[in-house]
Amino acid sequence: MMHRMEELLRQEFRSQFGLEPIMIGAPGRINLIGEHTDYNDGFVMPCAIQKRVFLAMALNQKNVFRCFSAELGYNEFSADELKAGHEWFNYVMGVIHGFGTKGWDVGGFDLMVVSDLPTGAGLSSSAALCAGLAFGINHLNNYSLDRLELARIAQYAEHAFAGVRCGLMDQYASLFGEKDSAILLDCRSLTHQYLPFHPEGYQLLLIHSRVSHHLAFSEYNNRREACESAVTMLMQRYSVTSLRDVTEEMLFTFRTQLGEERFMRCLFVVQEIARTQRAADDLRSGDWKNFGIKMFETHEGLSRAYQVSCPETDYLVDLAKASPAVLGARMMGGGFGGCTLNLIASSEINAFEQLVRKNYVAQFKKEPEFYQVTASEGVRLIA
Repeated sequence: MMHRMEELLRQEFRSQFGLEPIMIGAPGRINLIGEHTDYNDGFVMPCAIQKRVFLAMALNQKNVFRCFSAELGYNEFSADELKAGHEWFNYVMGVIHGFGTKGWDVGGFDLMVVSDLPTGAGLSSSAALCAGLAFGINHLNNYSLDRLELARIAQYAEHAFAGVRCGLMDQYASLFGEKDSAILLDCRSLTHQYLPFHPEGYQLLLIHSRVSHHLAFSEYNNRREACESAVTMLMQRYSVTSLRDVTEEMLFTFRTQLGEERFMRCLFVVQEIARTQRAADDLRSGDWKNFGIKMFETHEGLSRAYQVSCPETDYLVDLAKASPAVLGARMMGGGFGGCTLNLIASSEINAFEQLVRKNYVAQFKKEPEFYQVTASEGVRLIA
């Protein structure tokens, strides 16, 4: 069933371009646990959420791509004008170029985008845009590429056209999400299992710190380079290809050579890969209490060892830890702002939000934002 935002988008597309579009819903994602492990061949546990980027698309039989976002403006370009950058349409260019690297020359299309994903919250709106666009191009042109290939094309757009060396998790979650399910993704084999995620009596609550994670791009790349350089050193003695293969004992033997900062960051990744696998067992058995404890452990590692948190998200997690209504909480995403993710008793959400708002405003002079999210289906056509 089409909601009002989607229907307005369809009407506006018809009015602006004079064509009948296909309609696509591309979800944002949360990551329950397993942070900064994807680019280390580890395990992650994301799920798609009900908040989405909505795309209206149609082939225009021209050698031009006309792109419009209600929030970000209009741009048009030809296939000869594809270039990297950080504007929203550079992501569109990246997806088009990604198809070209696979041997598919994409013909001109018209695109209109609107979203109910909050900006700057770390919910992967760029991955949703790229995944939804790749899905739409594939559908309109009958290319018959599978969802994994579409995820790789969407990832390529972020790597080559936005300069973010992200793992595949965000795009994968957006494309493969299922309702009431978390995805345990093996980032080495790129295979996954679905785990039940419908905690009776509890709800996932995002709290937006209202801190823009503007440092995330550069610092994310720095963290990735630190992990890769550590593996290069460890390869001198051990048969390893990524931190997925590394044990804590191996790291300790190289502690001096790695240096304390790099050692601590790699130690967090090794521990987080193992923690994610144990958390999967918690979901299989419905042990929400132990799952929540692992969320708190992840935040501690992200804040102190991996050093990608900030005072605001640390403060929000401390408030959650002090509340008996919250089973677990952690910062989410690349870091340096964005949201915390909280597993909280449904009956206590209103009281907790009031407590957080009062204390957070007093401490930081800014209003937090709250979003309840549920595990949802992945990229799909909207009838």
